[in-house]
Amino acid sequence: MSSTETNPIARSVVSTQSEMTEIILPNDANTLGNLLGGRLMHFIDLTGAMAAFRHTRSHVVTAAMDHIDFIQPVHVGDLLILKSSVNRAFNTSLEVGVKVWVEHPQTGVLLHVASAYLVFVAVDERGRRLRVPALLPETPNEIRRFADALRRREHREAEAARRKQERREQTGHGSETAAH
Repeated sequence: MSSTETNPIARSVVSTQSEMTEIILPNDANTLGNLLGGRLMHFIDLTGAMAAFRHTRSHVVTAAMDHIDFIQPVHVGDLLILKSSVNRAFNTSLEVGVKVWVEHPQTGVLLHVASAYLVFVAVDERGRRLRVPALLPETPNEIRRFADALRRREHREAEAARRKQERREQTGHGSETAAH
């Protein structure tokens, strides 16, 4: 088997899709009987990592949870359904979108409760970055998410540069007003 077969040049979005279902138990909840936000973030991270792994076929580490919206509460006894897929692959990183629903077990009604974007980096056993396969968006929705992921990446990079500059100014490095 060639290295191209084990790690192809490109993969489809469909090949990255992952789904996880959890029943919310009292240990997952706060004193109001609602799912803890941190526990939801944990489930989102796991589901996102599954999609990233399916795309890269290597170890992946979470680099950022770029955005998360908590839309409505999830209660003890609800079924939590998380679905993820890769939105875009870059050189060694990729963005994964995760959408979360709750299913009320008595009625079967599904409600959208959260969405998030995560960035993962592919690494080898020693933690060194690995190149990732390209992503081939095919449907209009996949193409839109592919383009949106680039805009979010540009925003993350601009924000990181702004914070770096702010730190320099706070420490007196890179500022002309620093003591001479």
